[in-house]
Amino acid sequence: MRSKEVIIHPTAYVDPKAEIEPGVFIGPYCVVEEGVHLRQGTRLEAHVVIKGLTEVGQNCLFSPYSVIGTEPQDITYKGEPTQVIIGDRNIFREFITVHRGTVKGGGITRIGHDNYFMAYVHIAHDCQIGDKTIFINGATLGGHVEVDDYATVGAFTGVHQFCRIGKYAFIGGFSVITQDVLPFCRFAGMRPAKFYGVNVVGLRRQGFSAERIQQIKEMIKIIYFSNLNTSQAVEKIKEIIEPVPDREEILNFIANSRRGIIKKVAEEWEIELL
Repeated sequence: MRSKEVIIHPTAYVDPKAEIEPGVFIGPYCVVEEGVHLRQGTRLEAHVVIKGLTEVGQNCLFSPYSVIGTEPQDITYKGEPTQVIIGDRNIFREFITVHRGTVKGGGITRIGHDNYFMAYVHIAHDCQIGDKTIFINGATLGGHVEVDDYATVGAFTGVHQFCRIGKYAFIGGFSVITQDVLPFCRFAGMRPAKFYGVNVVGLRRQGFSAERIQQIKEMIKIIYFSNLNTSQAVEKIKEIIEPVPDREEILNFIANSRRGIIKKVAEEWEIELL
């Protein structure tokens, strides 16, 4: 919005203690409760509900029936003052839910900048979302999930609690993710999800050079096609690949994995590595 005024539709309810910055638009039948902070230029279309200790950055868009900042779906939650913190320029389409954190999970559900959440996405308590991610319709995160920058989560995919999705990863639709998803790669399927190769198209779209992609392929081949276990593959990569940022991203991701990375590989004819 270009206007410096706050525009609130007469049918909306905004608690007097909510913080509303200039340029915010609050549409018909919206509810904004005490403790909410909406920063400049954010727009709430009709029937949006924002509750609790929720901070929203600048120029975000909430489509109808988004519900943000409600209590976590966790039986241990006892009404503690936990939060949702949302960055700038995020788009939330219809019927999205984002829940507050829990004390045991750090108390904050956090979303970065420039993310796109399509209709019916669910972000559970204590999730940590980076920047420039895409969540396709119906994607669902269990509690405590981490999604790194530029990742894509496919339609109607479910991600198990405490899993992590690496940078530039792509998850196909209708997948069930119960282990960590390696950066730069494609995964899809259920019972179990499988590795489908390097996310070459996505990397090219983000400006990765052919040489950089080739080096990523070499590391991924060692992990998935060298007949080495994960620890041995890590040592092999350290031996033959110089310490560039992409190498460190992969190695640090594996080192910090709590649930282990997905190692099941799709059929050979389905893999696009070359």
